[in-house]
Amino acid sequence: MHTAFGSGYKFAKALEEAIIKSRPNRFLMNVDIGGSIVQCHCPTTGRIGDIVFEDVPCLLSKADTPKRKTKYTVEAISLDPIQKEAKSWIGINQAKTNSYLEHFLRTGQFNGMLGNVTEVNREVKLGKSRIDFSLGFKVGNAFLEAKSPLTELPFSTNVRHQKRPSMASFDRLIKHFHDLAETIDQGSRAIVLLCYQYNAPPFRPPPMEKSNERIEKAAMFAEKRGLETWQANMEIDKYAVSLIRYFRLKLFE
Repeated sequence: MHTAFGSGYKFAKALEEAIIKSRPNRFLMNVDIGGSIVQCHCPTTGRIGDIVFEDVPCLLSKADTPKRKTKYTVEAISLDPIQKEAKSWIGINQAKTNSYLEHFLRTGQFNGMLGNVTEVNREVKLGKSRIDFSLGFKVGNAFLEAKSPLTELPFSTNVRHQKRPSMASFDRLIKHFHDLAETIDQGSRAIVLLCYQYNAPPFRPPPMEKSNERIEKAAMFAEKRGLETWQANMEIDKYAVSLIRYFRLKLFE
């Protein structure tokens, strides 16, 4: 396990604390901002744990674009009581994960995983896929695909929970596993990095069932070919996102 010490990704403006009152659809959340209910952008369209979004604390960023329909984006939520002052936050803006990672990569905070990176490129073509990062070194290179799981979150008695069936499609990830495994044969390192914007426990794959059989077999095949799976835990507050620790995972024996 590697503990990271380095500069965080600082927000241009401090995030604002507010309270989510409801999530009417995948794209919107109704948020109480200083006593007024405002529709805010929800940056992930999928399931966020099994949380029922009623009186859930959140952190908001305000858009600089005046013509945008929603002036705010929900960047993080908390499972702590509303009245608690020093809350712990869970980042939910999956679209920002790669911006955070790029900062940590360029400032050498993943050197324990990668060594000294000399080149960082985003959104590169690999086979039939687009991979999040291509990384260069003095000798050799690596491809890194980042995933930000949000379907499983810590349980808390401070919020309501309601189990919902998973509707996830694994086709894109299966294609990534195949293309990453192929590049290992060509001398490149290939890494899948599970990114959590909170201090999550080590990921463990669920038992194989009919619903997840295809993805688990693809992951098992890729790991046997040499694909590395790592986990990175971050910490988010009103001012910045920091990398706190990262470690390699062994998913299958």
